[in-house]
Amino acid sequence: MDKFITIDLSISRVYKATLLIVLLAGFVVIGTSSSAWAAQMDARINPNSDESFFKINYQKTVFIEYPNGGVLFDELHTKEWTISGTADNSNPGVQELIDALNSKIVKDGSHARISDLNVNYDFHLKGRNLNASIDYKVTLEGTITDYVISKDQTKTLVDMGWRGLTVTKEIEINDVGINHPISVLIDKEPLVYDILKGNEAEQILSKNLIDAEFILQQPMTNYHFLFDPTGINVDAGTFGLDESISGFVVSHWTMGESSLREGRQVERIFEAEIAADKKYVVRSVQSADAANISSIGFGALDKLDGVEIVGITPKAPEGYATTSTGEFPILIVYGMAGMAAIGGIGFFIFSNRALKNQETAQTGVDPSRLTGYQTSASAGGYQTNRGEAQLKDESGYQQTRSVYDEQKTQTTSQSAPPTQEAACGCAASAEMGSECDCEMQGSCLCDASCHCDANICKEQASSMS
Repeated sequence: MDKFITIDLSISRVYKATLLIVLLAGFVVIGTSSSAWAAQMDARINPNSDESFFKINYQKTVFIEYPNGGVLFDELHTKEWTISGTADNSNPGVQELIDALNSKIVKDGSHARISDLNVNYDFHLKGRNLNASIDYKVTLEGTITDYVISKDQTKTLVDMGWRGLTVTKEIEINDVGINHPISVLIDKEPLVYDILKGNEAEQILSKNLIDAEFILQQPMTNYHFLFDPTGINVDAGTFGLDESISGFVVSHWTMGESSLREGRQVERIFEAEIAADKKYVVRSVQSADAANISSIGFGALDKLDGVEIVGITPKAPEGYATTSTGEFPILIVYGMAGMAAIGGIGFFIFSNRALKNQETAQTGVDPSRLTGYQTSASAGGYQTNRGEAQLKDESGYQQTRSVYDEQKTQTTSQSAPPTQEAACGCAASAEMGSECDCEMQGSCLCDASCHCDANICKEQASSMS
């Protein structure tokens, strides 16, 4: 059924003007999401074929909460079971589902039809101490036909109004109700159903699971659009691409983002309280819908009699280079990039000029005041060429001396304790009545009353001792 390769890409939008990008960037609202999508569609339309493939998943989770214990706790907290199955269009229930889906498509104004369908269903209950969850999942895979409205040598009109694949009535396949969650509880958990029936909880569990109405209600002009030109390359066949896309581009429409343009998409949560032997809560959780629709050829959106259609051509129009919805001119994109490049070049030129204009005055010792001298010595015929530089004179030393020498001198002077100088001279003996003999020519004693050079006194006193 796969006629070509589908590439699901999520692309950012390019708005009409740069200011609009800045304004809207802060207002993008991302809706909460979970791992289960309500309806997730993947369709691949081949306008050159009579039928095309589609697949759609429907998922929902129901929580039955019993935080205070009670009958539901006793019944469910240790339970776990699964109901699953598969059926094709030979099953009466599948035929009933095809008829119901086609009736909905006609009601939506589309002329397309579902010709073949396979159904997979899987329901899983898991009990816990505070709640029990039931995961519902139904997957439809099939083919759609009669989607081509008209075709000529240049363009093909394709009907896209069939996207709202929804059924409201109950559908039984292999004696299992697959559309209403309450049906599974009736069959598998009759005691639980007896507690839930007749109140708002039963209404919540009776909402149909097979529901893709929002995919149809969201206009395709709000989908993200991307076209892939790989098929028109001369050597496209060397990449293993399907022959059906040879010579064509492939168009992709993607829905599912929550934003101002598409609208805020959030989980659909329905909750009801039940007053029985204990207080219980039933909550149904269904995430936002999503869709990926691809078509061989370049697609241009339009409407015909209120139904969305796509005009498909083998190649994109000349000069068309948009990558998102909005037909943003490619020249503006390149122009914005060019302006950024010019701004960057201007910044570097300005920085270079500012650097050149900075003062480069030398600080420190003037090299003309330095002289070199050799410090190495020869040893056994080997001598290295080593040397150092020193000042030619000591003028201006106070401006060039090292601050570390100053700190060292200060530290030394602070660490040495002050001592009183010894006797600074020698006097003749008292009997002689002579004056100070600083040269210490005779036999004399050191006396503090003399004021001779202290160094002479110390040297002479040391020699006399």
